[in-house]
Amino acid sequence: MLSIIIGLALLMFFAYLGWSIIWVAPIVAGIVALLSGLDLMDAYTDTYMSGFVDFAKKWFPIFLLGAVFGKLMEDTGAAKSVAFQITRIIGEKRAILGVLVASAVLTYGGVSLFVVVFAIYPIALALFKKADITRNLIAPTIVLGAFTFTMTSVPGTPQIQNLIPMKTFGTTPMAGTFMGIGATIVMAVGGYFWLTWRQKRLASSGLHYIAPKNSTEVEKDGPLPHWILSLLPLLVVVILLNGVKWDPIPSLLSGILLILILNAKQYKAFIPSVNEGAKGSVMAIINTSAAVGFGAVVTSVPDFDRITDVLLGFSDNPLISESLIVQVLAMITGSASGGMGIAMQALGDTYSGLAQSSGISPEAFHRMASIASGASILPHNGALLTLLAVTGVTHKETYKDVFIVGLIIPTIAVFVAIIMASLGII
Repeated sequence: MLSIIIGLALLMFFAYLGWSIIWVAPIVAGIVALLSGLDLMDAYTDTYMSGFVDFAKKWFPIFLLGAVFGKLMEDTGAAKSVAFQITRIIGEKRAILGVLVASAVLTYGGVSLFVVVFAIYPIALALFKKADITRNLIAPTIVLGAFTFTMTSVPGTPQIQNLIPMKTFGTTPMAGTFMGIGATIVMAVGGYFWLTWRQKRLASSGLHYIAPKNSTEVEKDGPLPHWILSLLPLLVVVILLNGVKWDPIPSLLSGILLILILNAKQYKAFIPSVNEGAKGSVMAIINTSAAVGFGAVVTSVPDFDRITDVLLGFSDNPLISESLIVQVLAMITGSASGGMGIAMQALGDTYSGLAQSSGISPEAFHRMASIASGASILPHNGALLTLLAVTGVTHKETYKDVFIVGLIIPTIAVFVAIIMASLGII
């Protein structure tokens, strides 16, 4: 067990330093193997790579299509068009709400988190400047809109964190609808009120908008496609996935095809956009698979069964132990999908069996795994590090608010969803 603790601590430490998990994960996995008495080469070539390859095999098509879809939305101006319209409706004075809703709409429509960051940030700069709100709140606002409820709890979201549990529990993206709605309200409303309260506190303390050194703020730099046409591909993905019950792959393909048709005049830019989206998907799947490979080595350590037994016995309610396991693994790996992938790979069959024997709906297990995976944003979280790099702020300037809206309030939402499931509100 000491080897597992040392390995997890090292992974968190190096990830916090900004070292790539692609090469850190196999090295730390090797340390765990050596300290546990496992054969080093076998642990890497068989156990680690099996976990790595199995995850990539299952989920690369979703990563690829999601990244291409998002990149086309960004490069055609469709994402920006939708975001501008939302902020125009909400009003410039409510900049936090505008950025929050715009981020949420894009994420729920299938645009990847990383693309949302790049698409929304310039708009957030312009809005926060007009409302005279400190840039320190841009990152937590985007975290709340893109990294929490639309990623994990809103029923039907096409984000990978809502799709991974489907194969384990035989469910659909709409699984645990009422639980998801309850958790969404907690995260969205609670996070918004926190950010508006913080806005007033920071303004009263003298913190106002200061332009970044390399300003990339935009107004409307060039003609954009009509916002209604830009919204259609997002709606198509959500409707086909949930209304028509199509598989995620044809749903995303249909969204991509519609973007190409609606923006046919920009056909010369299509190939570069698709190429860039494909490149981004490779990095995303490799990063996540590296974390899952590390988890495969950890779960192969003999004493991991003891840890599993402790967590499984933590409560008579299996939803609590499932949530705890997924949340802890997501925190450790710095990846919601990576942590959930490890949990489903190691214990998916166990919880699938518990769903049958306990009388608790598989939909409840699905939704709890999704919600818990997102309640995990520690300083070394991969998406957070990307967001801070783009926004040009530091952990010291912004992590306090990220911690509240990205970890504390989502954890409260986990408990709310568990209570709803216990009352039969699934």
